[in-house]
Amino acid sequence: MKRLSQYFVRGLLTVLPIGLTLYVLYALVVWSERAALTLLRPFIGDFYVPGLGLLLTAAIVLLAGFLVSAHATSRLLQWVELPFTNLPVVKSIYNSLKSFADYFAPRAKDAPAQQVVVVRPPGSAWEAVGLVTRQSVHDLPTGFLRGDRVAVYLPMGYMIGGYTLFVPRSWITPIDMSVEEAMRSALIAWMAAGAGPVSTTASGAAPTGAGTGAAPGTPSSPAVGDAASGQPSPAAERSTINPSA
Repeated sequence: MKRLSQYFVRGLLTVLPIGLTLYVLYALVVWSERAALTLLRPFIGDFYVPGLGLLLTAAIVLLAGFLVSAHATSRLLQWVELPFTNLPVVKSIYNSLKSFADYFAPRAKDAPAQQVVVVRPPGSAWEAVGLVTRQSVHDLPTGFLRGDRVAVYLPMGYMIGGYTLFVPRSWITPIDMSVEEAMRSALIAWMAAGAGPVSTTASGAAPTGAGTGAAPGTPSSPAVGDAASGQPSPAAERSTINPSA
């Protein structure tokens, strides 16, 4: 019974993304076809070709992209955005979505490339993966620390939020990963496929040498001192006083 439940869960996790993707595509096609019928019915009457809605939607998107790219229509775009940028609640939602979309938008060749980096403070063993959203802090208001600093956005698992940190540039290390791949990995909290629990001994303890860099089964040498204070550890002192202990 347990094996059947595992098969069911694995099958569900396999079918669910495919099903949701197909459903979104189907909903987009149905919506575009209905919108095309509503807009074109006064002009074409009963004449209709399946797929005309998709063509109309693609044409509208291309036209919007062309108008946004042209400098002559930038003032018109500002007028269109006025209701979305002035209403109290709508303004916050619209500006957040627009800023997020602008980050993934294509950029000019001379624009700085989007970076996925690892944030690792000096002397720390932890690290976090983030996206560089600002290359300098010179234009920020008074109160921010100055110097060669960058803004790094750290997305939280399952996209429930995130944090923006302003850190020195020396704290970050670029990694060979696209922004899309990093966001996709953050969505699932960087879970590795097929990752299993760490093997333990019968008593529940980790194998000898785990966490010390030694191979499993190799006796680890006793600590000879405190790395922070430079003083011998109590275990080393007892071994010096009474070797037979």
